[in-house]
Amino acid sequence: MQLKNTVTQSLEIEFPIIMAPMFLVSNEAMVTAAMDAGIMGCFPSLNYRKEGEFEKVLDNLNEYRAKTNSKGSYGINLIVQRTNPLYAKHLAAAVERKVPFYITSLGNPKETIEKAHSYGAKVYCDVTNLEHAKKCYDLGCDGFIAVGQGAGGHAGPYPQQLLVPTLRKHFPDTPVISAGGVAHGSGIVSMLALGAEGVSIGTLFIASTEGGVSQDYKQAMVDYGMEDIVMSDKISGTPCTIVNTPYAKKIGYKQNWLEKALSTNKRTKKYFKMLVQLRGMKRLESALQPATYKTLWVAGQSVEMIDEIRPCKEIVEKLKVETFETLDQLSKMAKNQVAKVEA
Repeated sequence: MQLKNTVTQSLEIEFPIIMAPMFLVSNEAMVTAAMDAGIMGCFPSLNYRKEGEFEKVLDNLNEYRAKTNSKGSYGINLIVQRTNPLYAKHLAAAVERKVPFYITSLGNPKETIEKAHSYGAKVYCDVTNLEHAKKCYDLGCDGFIAVGQGAGGHAGPYPQQLLVPTLRKHFPDTPVISAGGVAHGSGIVSMLALGAEGVSIGTLFIASTEGGVSQDYKQAMVDYGMEDIVMSDKISGTPCTIVNTPYAKKIGYKQNWLEKALSTNKRTKKYFKMLVQLRGMKRLESALQPATYKTLWVAGQSVEMIDEIRPCKEIVEKLKVETFETLDQLSKMAKNQVAKVEA
């Protein structure tokens, strides 16, 4: 099943879905499964922090892509702000290995765009509002990841019904990928109708057999619903959506007055944010251990739509079938309306 548009053509994939990069969740097995399914598989570079680990994964993916003549492709997510101590090293390794696709988050993407474009790679930038989008557009990004309400991780403040058409209105020559709240083919169709040329889906793939997290985390995606997702700035210093587990309730969702002061003071904010992010990463890592009560699980509101744990290939195929079924239903509805008018 293929659905062609400018995004699928430029990114060399068969279907306009990006498997969203998820901290500690995304892994090599998920990405290769995405490539086999004809979509874009992405992972955060920070999932690989040990010496030589990131480079090895990129080499493996390039070899896999070449050997299998994959229907899909792969990319990495770079945190481009100065608080990421591995940014420069990871960017250099990715450029050396000619990674085909980049998603940038939380910072100035100028250097990433320039170096990626030097060999023809594409760069899409996470944006939550027009201000950020304008900066990325002026730097020459190839597309936007429109992060809206309902997204997992660092969600945006605006609903996709507003954010996507607004970005299309102001930047009509730049593709928009909708990120947030999609876990069914009908959601894909609705985003395409709004003007998006694809969707980024993350939470649904947490509940995959290949996912690099504990079984408890995966099962939580089945057991919890949309009302169980809360926003917290305790994890990374930036508002982030998490499952409202007992441990999340215990530590609270908001930074205290001292943390807020340190994160906004010109002299301390860079180093304090690095400390908060490091502490948050360690908390999330410890939450992946089995039989722990310190359950901090990042997820989006689309947990509501998850009813079982499946292989990535089955998840993608189900999304494709649902998409075309929805398009067929809408086509029949349109024909019926035309027939009624003509009658």
